[in-house]
Amino acid sequence: MIDWKRIDTVLLDMDGTLLDLNFDNHFWKEFVPLRFAEKHGISIALAKQQLEPRFKSMEGKLEWYCLDYWSEVLQLNIAGLKVEIAELIAVLPHVTEFLEKIHQSPKKVLLVTNAHRDSLALKMEKTCLQPFFDDIISSHDLGMPKEHADFWLYLQHRQPYEKSTTLLIDDSPAVLNSARQFGIEHLISVSRPDTKLPKKEVTDYPAIEDFRELMSGL
Repeated sequence: MIDWKRIDTVLLDMDGTLLDLNFDNHFWKEFVPLRFAEKHGISIALAKQQLEPRFKSMEGKLEWYCLDYWSEVLQLNIAGLKVEIAELIAVLPHVTEFLEKIHQSPKKVLLVTNAHRDSLALKMEKTCLQPFFDDIISSHDLGMPKEHADFWLYLQHRQPYEKSTTLLIDDSPAVLNSARQFGIEHLISVSRPDTKLPKKEVTDYPAIEDFRELMSGL
């Protein structure tokens, strides 16, 4: 799937790529509505009905990923709530093996995530993956989410890379589309970002179910 001799820089998404998206899906779809319902004395069904359009309206915007924004809007301590269910944070199968192997190579490996710094810190504390990366960049550092093509330009200013020798692995079609629009040549999707859900049908990009598929030739 990848000719590793042609790759100098590897950009890795976090949630749904390296980490099981089950944590985030459960948090936003079940746990936040539960706490919102408790706060307002309403049913969980009504809480979900009120929250879903608010969440939907922010998809693809930096605010969607901003814990401070949601804490203020919902009047809930979102970072604190994440800590409460942190035992659900999990590394996807065979990710650590892949990271160990690529860490031994001369390639530059960057974690590039839309996650807010508070969420990022919690997840690095729980997974201990931080040492595998040459740098960890949050879209909040650059002021623009990865869904915008300009994000990749801002990233290039912080960590220079050549588009033709860079690989991005990400589970989000919108992010992969923006990277392709910018000109990043090597793009791979993840077909099983949430281990509690069925494999996704991915048609626009080469896709892996787990990282063993990329370890040949590395």
